[in-house]
Amino acid sequence: MSTTHERDATGAPFALDDDVNHETNEPLRPKRTSLPKFQLFIVFLIQFSEPITATVIYPFVNQFVRDTGVTRGDERKTGYYAGIIESVFFLAEALTVFHWGWASDRFGRRPILLLGPIGLSIAMLSFGLSKSFWPLVVSRCLQGVFNGNIGVSKSVIAEITDSTNIADVFAMMPLIWSCGTTLGPIIGGMLSQPARSWPAIFGRVVFFHNYPYFLPCAVAALLALASGLIASIGLKETLPAAVLREKKRKAKAAAQFTDANPSSMTSLLGGENGTTYGSNGFVEALENDYTPEVGVPHSSEPDVDPSHAPPPFRALLVPKVLIPLMVYAFLTFVDMSTQVLLPLIYSTSISMGGLGFDPYRIGLIMGTWGVINAVVQLCFLGKLIRKFGPRKIQIIAQSSYVVVLSTYPLLNFFARRAGTVDVKVWAVIIIQLTFAMTNYPAFASIHIIILDSAPTRASLGATNGMAQAVGSIMRSIAPSAASSLFSVSLERHLAGGNMVFIILAAIGLVGLRSTFLLPKHSRSLNH
Repeated sequence: MSTTHERDATGAPFALDDDVNHETNEPLRPKRTSLPKFQLFIVFLIQFSEPITATVIYPFVNQFVRDTGVTRGDERKTGYYAGIIESVFFLAEALTVFHWGWASDRFGRRPILLLGPIGLSIAMLSFGLSKSFWPLVVSRCLQGVFNGNIGVSKSVIAEITDSTNIADVFAMMPLIWSCGTTLGPIIGGMLSQPARSWPAIFGRVVFFHNYPYFLPCAVAALLALASGLIASIGLKETLPAAVLREKKRKAKAAAQFTDANPSSMTSLLGGENGTTYGSNGFVEALENDYTPEVGVPHSSEPDVDPSHAPPPFRALLVPKVLIPLMVYAFLTFVDMSTQVLLPLIYSTSISMGGLGFDPYRIGLIMGTWGVINAVVQLCFLGKLIRKFGPRKIQIIAQSSYVVVLSTYPLLNFFARRAGTVDVKVWAVIIIQLTFAMTNYPAFASIHIIILDSAPTRASLGATNGMAQAVGSIMRSIAPSAASSLFSVSLERHLAGGNMVFIILAAIGLVGLRSTFLLPKHSRSLNH
């Protein structure tokens, strides 16, 4: 197969004779490009540390709020103040995530990604050392600020993958996040109040009596700091403009050293800087004046083409970008609502519209489902995206969310009739959780579509930043909206207590309809 592609008048690549199967007259399937495993490991390590720092406080935040004295002994106010702490995280992330992407388009991916873990470490330590309510709020706000650069990591992934392997990488991303959100609460639950929980080890340490929630925060901070240190050593710059600036600097240094020794120039400008992965077909599909090698323009002049300057913000306000963001907004809202409702309904008594499960059973169900889901996605998700394309996967996934929301009323209906959780209820639970397995495909496919919507490679960071901002806003709204609708539906017996599911299913249907506006073909998978 030819290693180069010519382009038609529109700039799209078309197959040469060597790229065609002459027996069937169809294009040959491109050979899978090997992944830069160490670079992906570093990016995934950064992504792994961020959900840990986000969720480590969940097991103890309510008690932490009470210990500050802000509730003045009224436990009914705990949820209100704890809600403020949890909401400011997503609010701060929403307000800053676009700016992180914007900055990465100008200054490079590497420095922005390095700031995140360092800032998270400081914010986590500050949270654990706080003694009153408002320092908790400020610390949590800082966590949201420095967690906002996760969109930059997706830009890096786009720049080190191509059409043959990007689906596999995005299939792994939800698993990384899932592992982080699982480990975070475990750390928070096991290590909070260590002087009481582990008296033989920490009971005599006065510090842990005075700061009972510092240890889990310190462990989370240490994990974030470790990811930052590893990234500072091994993470390579992938922003083409930044790579070219570095090449230009080296070229000037080489010119000063010698004008007559090409071998010296070769040694200085060769592939030793580690940024030419040779696996950059995805971003090549965004603009046509780069070869598949990162940072190597068609021109021999090692300079930055003005066309690669980051575009103004208004250049992103076009249907090509806004439609995928709209789909992402619906997806994030419905998914977050489902995540909130599932344990809420499982734990609510049968007489009040739930199933009456205890925490142990809920944890067993969700843990078993999580393991099975992770294994299934790891084995099949990448293959499914390559076979059917991200658009079809997104349509199927959003259809499944409607099914999940529609089955909630059946759970309590059968439980009420039987007076307990019988075989019919378990059958509905299995059906519901089976359809819920489309959550990973949903996010993997929409992230590919969003990356694909970037007008140019220079706007990857800003486009990702907009997507992360949209997601953060929806995640800050959905929990309170879904839980409040659930309470109001039960209190006022709206639609038999099922109004919350009707409203959310209707929102899900609107989101499903929006998926048909997505482009039918993905440049990233067809390049």
